[in-house]
Amino acid sequence: MSAKAISEQTGKEFLYKYICTTAAVQNRFRYATVTSETDWERLTQDHPWLQTEQLVVKPDQLIKRRGKLGLVGVDLDLQGVQEWLKPRLMRETTVGKAKGILKNFLIEPFVPHSQEEEFYVCIYATREGDYVLFHHEGGMDVGDVDSKAQRLLVGVDEKLTEGAVTEQLLAHVPDEKKQVLASFIVGLFNLYEDLYFTYLEINPLVVTEEGVYVLDMAAKIDATADFICKPKWGDVEFPPPFGREAYPEEAYIADLDAKSGASLKLTLLNPRGRIWTMVAGGGASVVYSDTICDLGGVDELANYGEYSGAPSEQQTYDYAKTILSLMTREKHPDGKVLIIGGSIANFTNVAATFKGIVRAIKDYQGPLKEHEVTIFVRRGGPNYQEGLRVMGEVGKTTGIPIHVFGTETHMTAIVGMALGHRPIPNQPPVAAHTANFLLNSSSSAATPATTRTASFSEHKLANDVTPAKKAKPGVPAASSLYHSWPMKNMFIASVQAKATTLFSNHTKSIVWGMQTRAVQGMLDFDYVCSREEPSVAAMVYPFTGDHKQKFYWGHKEILLPVYKNMAEAMKKHPEVDVLISFASLRSAYDSTVETMQYPQIHTIAIIAEGIPEALTRKLIKTADEKGVTIIGPATVGGIKPGCFKIGNTGGMLDNILASKLYRPGSVAYVSRSGGMSNELNNIISRTTDGVYEGVAIGGDRYPGSTFMDHVLRYQDTPGVKMIVVLGEIGGTEEYKICEGVKEGRITKPVVCWCIGTCATMFSSEVQFGHAGACANQASETAVSKNKALREAGVFVPKSFDELGDVIRSVYDDLVANGVIIPAQEVPPPTVPMDYSWARELGLIRKPASFMTSICDERGQELIYAGMPITEVFKEEMGLGGVLGLLWFQRRLPRYACQFIEMCLMVTADHGPAVSGAHNTIVCARAGKDLVSSLTSGLLTIGDRFGGALDAAAKQFSKAFDSGMLPMEFVNKMKKDGKLIMGIGHRVKSINNPDMRVQILKDFVKQHFPATQLLDYALDVEKITTSKKPNLILNVDGLIGVAFVDLLRTCGGFTRDEADEFVEIGALNGIFVLGRSMGFIGHYLDQKRLKQGLYRHPWDDISYVLPEHMSM
Repeated sequence: MSAKAISEQTGKEFLYKYICTTAAVQNRFRYATVTSETDWERLTQDHPWLQTEQLVVKPDQLIKRRGKLGLVGVDLDLQGVQEWLKPRLMRETTVGKAKGILKNFLIEPFVPHSQEEEFYVCIYATREGDYVLFHHEGGMDVGDVDSKAQRLLVGVDEKLTEGAVTEQLLAHVPDEKKQVLASFIVGLFNLYEDLYFTYLEINPLVVTEEGVYVLDMAAKIDATADFICKPKWGDVEFPPPFGREAYPEEAYIADLDAKSGASLKLTLLNPRGRIWTMVAGGGASVVYSDTICDLGGVDELANYGEYSGAPSEQQTYDYAKTILSLMTREKHPDGKVLIIGGSIANFTNVAATFKGIVRAIKDYQGPLKEHEVTIFVRRGGPNYQEGLRVMGEVGKTTGIPIHVFGTETHMTAIVGMALGHRPIPNQPPVAAHTANFLLNSSSSAATPATTRTASFSEHKLANDVTPAKKAKPGVPAASSLYHSWPMKNMFIASVQAKATTLFSNHTKSIVWGMQTRAVQGMLDFDYVCSREEPSVAAMVYPFTGDHKQKFYWGHKEILLPVYKNMAEAMKKHPEVDVLISFASLRSAYDSTVETMQYPQIHTIAIIAEGIPEALTRKLIKTADEKGVTIIGPATVGGIKPGCFKIGNTGGMLDNILASKLYRPGSVAYVSRSGGMSNELNNIISRTTDGVYEGVAIGGDRYPGSTFMDHVLRYQDTPGVKMIVVLGEIGGTEEYKICEGVKEGRITKPVVCWCIGTCATMFSSEVQFGHAGACANQASETAVSKNKALREAGVFVPKSFDELGDVIRSVYDDLVANGVIIPAQEVPPPTVPMDYSWARELGLIRKPASFMTSICDERGQELIYAGMPITEVFKEEMGLGGVLGLLWFQRRLPRYACQFIEMCLMVTADHGPAVSGAHNTIVCARAGKDLVSSLTSGLLTIGDRFGGALDAAAKQFSKAFDSGMLPMEFVNKMKKDGKLIMGIGHRVKSINNPDMRVQILKDFVKQHFPATQLLDYALDVEKITTSKKPNLILNVDGLIGVAFVDLLRTCGGFTRDEADEFVEIGALNGIFVLGRSMGFIGHYLDQKRLKQGLYRHPWDDISYVLPEHMSM
């Protein structure tokens, strides 16, 4: 969502902080907030003016017309304010349809003034620019400002001047106030632009001799501009509409959404309701809400929400468990229903997201059965059969009634079933997996020849293109170029004509972004459409150097060039005229502006969601000037069967084939929603001869191209025989279609339905999934638009449920009248399935190249030996605990973890003279990097230096386990001529003990359950030190034998497991890990001291050469 309302306090704070004007703005920052928890004594200390001035008090909860509702207390002292608040604070009140609690109030100084000093000013955004409205009579009786106010349009990228304000807005203002008002309005407009407001209204604006007073203010800002405005905005709180409480669960989902690349939305409408939804897709979520309300379920509809954009299994689980938790808190006498619906996904792996939902259902199976919940599921898209199978299975295993349907069932049919309006069919079993018909039966790897007539969209001469019916006089004749359809009284910039035909089967594109999956999908589509060449000529990715990327063309592997910058790509590929931009919301604007510098580009698809509206409008203006068609932002793209598809549009090949998108039909459509466009592909393929072209213009308020832009293209394209439009609540674009039909510019049959009809039934405003899906006035509601379209002669169904029936009826009439002659169906060439996808579907199996049992990074969070990383920190396991998980796959006792950490501490370093440290230092001084220097030191570790832990553990264990007495062990080793590993030290002795050994020995004796091997080693030490005082049990030896005692006695290992860890070298790992800390320390020390290249001195080298032998 982009435009979000802010509180009056937030709006005024922005204004007081950042407005730049010569007008004297009074009462800056003089406001106080009151809630039920307010400490009045503290409040008066913070705002001493509360006790000395007359005051105004009013609720600050997005309530309109507060004055007329008696919700403003005027000219009161502090005691009067407190008395005024008593019957109102924390009391329920009704505003329109909405009932809510008054809980947040604003107190400001009272400004004495006359009616003549009150003015009205408002700035709001439209597609063509920002309108400034001004009326010389402000206040609560201002009336219909739309008809009374003076109006000035400031076009996109234009500046507002004081001269223009004075001339066009202030005609009825006294001369002495014109300068002040002109300066203030210009300053206000600049603030509005700089802080990305989308709406800003001040009523009344009071101008006295002292200056300007902002009395009441209402505002919205573009929340998507947070990444630009964060330094000025700070942390903005967006209050919910009056009448709807802010629930912690909504905040939790909003937080998940903010942290995810996917879209997750939740609005609670009636937590006690019996009808709950969990719908995939912004457009689909609106359609399901519409259908529930149409069937009489508005009072029982508990929530609105959607998940889309390929959320992970964990994200879907978190979303699902939130909804299941909410719906199982309070019982309903009729039980409850959960509708898990969605359109046909373009790229989301349905099975993966359903796994998250299934996990949640299993976790909540008890409460779900207790609350008599019945679940209805309908979904399509990649791997949907597996998803439906898994969902059906969980119903059988848990005993929860779950009814599962796929693409063979109309999208909203499950709503009628859930609400008891239609019977629940015994559906046929679905296929076990997706795309089982894609495998090629032919052994030929060659590109197949074209097996059908060419697409309607082949290049044609401009004079071949004629409208289906003769246009009315005064309407320009259709050509291969079209102009945007103008609205009355609309400012028209100089625009360049745009192409009617955006895509053909020769279209070449550049893809911005490393979207290999989307590109492969485009190439597979090209292949199945029998294109001669791939539609993707190159990719642009600024974060790597120029290189080649491997893709499949049918059976063959091909290379596509990837360029670091756009200029190089355009230079090398002059045939390209389409750019598909997967740039992020932060970089999409800049990359699109750069692209439009190249005249070869005629069409740009912008996939990113969340581009600020002000930037989108600048793109639209530039595109209009250059004759470029923009599809998006916030879109999946579009598709022209048999010719070209944008990115992930149309889904995977199984859906391309099922919806017959590999060849052109006769029906063209335009939709806002990407997911719903795929649903239209399905509906149209089942009710007609198929899709000719389809475009999803995107869900933002200002899409780059409009419904009318594409409808006019379709009108002027001979291959299109009928047009389908899926409109939406918000905006007025659909009225242009009414105008076009009435005036005869559109003569082909148009079937249209506007989604969002449920909005008028809700008591408070609901922002739907798309940023533009919000009605700001009655004419923008879906109900009003559908009525107007029907009256204009457009075919409008009674509901989305009947859309397919109306399309079929119109199509059948066209066939009956000979306008459409259905072509004979020709099977497309088969395309091999990708190995990775075939494996995902369970069609094939292969042994893995690697196996791991200690760590899994694939889910929502890192897992160490089965333990989530959050649990590791919650349990304060420390480094020893982590090492236990990763090395031994065990959660070791606390004393064992402490012992491991102590071992690492005592082995961390032993001075610069030892071989490992010496090597590290020499390497560092030779100018090598840290990793090389560390490796040099580590390579010295072995039996002679540091590597005695394993050997000591093995020698002592073998002797102890064989029953040898300590003396027998010493004698045997001497007889065999072997050193006893872990015994002896060059410096330390029985008289000069090693404190490291003493510390570890004391800890082991105090905390280990048993120390048999350590005791044995200490007995050996008594014998060896009696012969020579430095033959002590050293650090290596003590750690080695103590670790064996730990493994054998801590209770976590069998004897065989303990011995295996010793055998495979686990103990030496302790020394390697510990000493690495010291080696790194020596490296950093040498670099810090800036030591030069080391050369060993000659006087420390004994040169022993063979003597010269004379003949």
